[in-house]
Amino acid sequence: MEQFWTHPIVETAGYFSVVVLCLVLSMAAFEVVTKYKNWQEIKSGNVAVALATGGKILGVCNIFRYSISQHNSLLEMLMWGLYGFVLLIFAYLLFEFFTPRFNVDEEIANDNRSVGFISFTISLGLSFVIGASIA
Repeated sequence: MEQFWTHPIVETAGYFSVVVLCLVLSMAAFEVVTKYKNWQEIKSGNVAVALATGGKILGVCNIFRYSISQHNSLLEMLMWGLYGFVLLIFAYLLFEFFTPRFNVDEEIANDNRSVGFISFTISLGLSFVIGASIA
């Protein structure tokens, strides 16, 4: 039975399943953190929200990619990946804090694509830093 659980196909399916679940949970957490409703805005055609949400998805997946490649157990990968996700939320809150001239959430909700793109870039860029540091 040990060979079954350590087979690369089974391990890949396990990591995939855990990361998809974590991604769903992280998107729910971002839904709470932001003032706009991500999926409702995307359905309405708000490109700025789509960019910001896409950056968050890529960021979370990138953090877990680093975590999978550097940790040997599913639990260790999960713990470091979740820690990285918390740092990504913190980075989003810092972005809001360091832009006192405008409200990031309001600008993204109003389809300001420049702010949406910067949000995308911050999420993705910092995910590389976070990922490298948890490795």
